[in-house]
Amino acid sequence: MPLRTSRQALVVPLLLAAALLAGCGARGAVSTPTTTSPPPATTAKPATTAKPATTAKPSSTRPAPSTTVTPSTTTSPASTTTTPTGRTTTTTTTPAAPTTTTTATTTTTTTTTTLPPAKVLQLGDQGPAVAKLQRRLTSLGYWVGTTDGVFGDSTQQAVFALQKAAGLTRDGVVGPRTAAALRKGVAPHPRSTSGYVIEVDLSDDLVMMVDNGHLEHVLNTSTGGGYTYTSDGVTAVAETPTGHFQIFRQVDGMVTDSLGQLWRPKFFYSGFALHGDSYVPAQPASHGCVRVSNEAINWIWANNLAPIGTRVWVY
Repeated sequence: MPLRTSRQALVVPLLLAAALLAGCGARGAVSTPTTTSPPPATTAKPATTAKPATTAKPSSTRPAPSTTVTPSTTTSPASTTTTPTGRTTTTTTTPAAPTTTTTATTTTTTTTTTLPPAKVLQLGDQGPAVAKLQRRLTSLGYWVGTTDGVFGDSTQQAVFALQKAAGLTRDGVVGPRTAAALRKGVAPHPRSTSGYVIEVDLSDDLVMMVDNGHLEHVLNTSTGGGYTYTSDGVTAVAETPTGHFQIFRQVDGMVTDSLGQLWRPKFFYSGFALHGDSYVPAQPASHGCVRVSNEAINWIWANNLAPIGTRVWVY
């Protein structure tokens, strides 16, 4: 028994020493510089691996268009857009069927038409154009006598009156501006509103026959020229008196005095009269009387348009 115990006591320490030596060797191996691979990961089981059905198969279906498309060599119709930087972007589309696009182009053509100049009408002309002029003047109240298609003195006097009312050059010629005034229907505007009145407008040098404010007739006239003259030793200024008057005396014939001749005068104030004359320019030229053409005063007498007592307003 003592001998067995001694052996056992010897064996136990030897076994412990052997165990310690084995542990040191394992730790030394871990500390070496060589990197060992980590333990292999647990591999997926066959049941969890991607099935062939879920793997993307090669397909003839084209990928969906992306906002950034690289140049393609496919033969599908493509639209090409060039960006401001010069880069060309090609968008590939698959149309359901060939489509033809038609772009409508609107062409605007501006045509300039040059109208021939309007015919100028003047003293001595004859024909339909003159007759048309005379009818238009008559419709506006300008007295022309007869609409016979002859551009005579009475028609010229009417054109003078129109040009005065329109503020145009008083040349008696129907040019473009006078024709435009005629088309526009230019006429003077009387001042009286009641009764029958013969108005004499000195600013435009016109005689108007007005009935209750309505303009009936217009005549060219030549009134006081504003110049200084001497008659029978008396010096005076050629002016037409202004104010409200009435015809108080008339002579059916020629009256001759120191200042000249008055054809069929109708006196409205002292020696001042509305009378006929062979010369009635478009400007004021008389000594103060109200001149109208001989044809006009004959028409006034024939139609009793200025009997004794007729009111005359000069302004």
